[in-house]
Amino acid sequence: MLRISNHYISKVVFSLLFLEVLILIGSFYAGAGLRIFDGDEFVLPKLDHFFMSACVFAAAIVFSMSALGMYQVKVSEGLRNPFFLQLMPSFAMGFCILTLVFYLAPDLYFGRGILILVFCISGTGIVLARMVFLKSSELSILESRIIFVGCGHLAKECGDLATRSGSYHKYHIAGYVPMPGEEISVPRDRVLALESGKSLVQLAQQNRVSEIVVSVQNRRGGTFPIKELLDCKLYGISVTDSSTFFERETFQIRVDSVQPSWLVFGGGFDQSWVRTFMKRSFDVAASLLLLVVSLPVMLVTALAIYIEDRAPIFYSQERVGKDGHVFRVMKFRSMFTNAEQGGKPQWAAKNDPRITRVGNIIRKLRIDELPQILNVLKGEMSFVGPRPERPYFVEQLTERVPYYNVRHSIKPGITGWAQVRYGYGDSVEDAVQKLQYDLYYVKNNSLLLDVLVLIDTFKVVMFRGGR
Repeated sequence: MLRISNHYISKVVFSLLFLEVLILIGSFYAGAGLRIFDGDEFVLPKLDHFFMSACVFAAAIVFSMSALGMYQVKVSEGLRNPFFLQLMPSFAMGFCILTLVFYLAPDLYFGRGILILVFCISGTGIVLARMVFLKSSELSILESRIIFVGCGHLAKECGDLATRSGSYHKYHIAGYVPMPGEEISVPRDRVLALESGKSLVQLAQQNRVSEIVVSVQNRRGGTFPIKELLDCKLYGISVTDSSTFFERETFQIRVDSVQPSWLVFGGGFDQSWVRTFMKRSFDVAASLLLLVVSLPVMLVTALAIYIEDRAPIFYSQERVGKDGHVFRVMKFRSMFTNAEQGGKPQWAAKNDPRITRVGNIIRKLRIDELPQILNVLKGEMSFVGPRPERPYFVEQLTERVPYYNVRHSIKPGITGWAQVRYGYGDSVEDAVQKLQYDLYYVKNNSLLLDVLVLIDTFKVVMFRGGR
């Protein structure tokens, strides 16, 4: 795994993305050269912004491929995965994006003939590149050999996570090293007993492992091999904490196994003025752009709500924001009036009978969230961040869920990491799962992660019916 702007990215995904960007830009030059071939030599068209046009073409196609989930290919499916069926819709979406760009910036337009050739060449190149990558993913040479220190329940969870199907990063578990007094929860034939006189370094070298994952819940006492783990690190073997392993593989922070010291001394939680300024600038720019683009949709939505269930059009509700401050969030009303006649707040369920017909549509498309743009412009919310909850539920969850208040260290968002990775929550268990994603965002938030959340939000709204 690579770590870019605090976010974990698979080396396979990054390499594939880098290669495909080169293919797209190279295809642009090749298509232009073939189109202007005069019989003796390739002559590129005389455009003032030729390289910029190539970059815009590559960006449009990569965005479209990301929005359709082409960088979330299940490696376990190998060549059986019909990725080429997603390529045509990606190119169609890219063509629409390019049409809009050329309308706004006509100097970047490079001609219909060149565009057809570029699409044909780049499509062929991407299919071939994907076939090579998916075929190479089946080779055992790409596997990472790891050892888990511990044999208990936590070690079993880590082992199950390492061997799950569909992951870009393939692991081969060399075994589990037991700790004194620990209950064995892993298969006994995978337990590696340390022979007398043999060190952990020698065991790791004997099994040719490149990483050791420390998966011991209780590290107190004199039995924890801290000196041997240090020796392993000095010999070039990566030593990883179970919390970091979970964070890296699931993009979550596990609240049931994380140590407070790991949160305190670990990286992340960037709240510097530079990050705050960049995020606020991004929020204002994105909100103003979305407000202009979505204004017709908002007007139609307001009319539809009024026709079905009359006024009020908007719904205002108290939510908990940064540092626990309460503010009123603005949304399009998606439920019947007096939906909580008993006076007691209720969880919003996936098929909630209180939702109107118009409300069901705007919830799936997340149109009901659009008035929150005003909250962002007022500085009460961010464009990307944890979902703001009601004070009644926050009070309950703070008492029952560890570290729940950590999510209030940054502004809540219209969309967020938990919202694109997890569905609607209507229980404490769901709240825990969403919190684990929220903690990952709070710890690792960056401009890159914000952009990835926005791409996933677009994908959820347009192609998966919303969550």
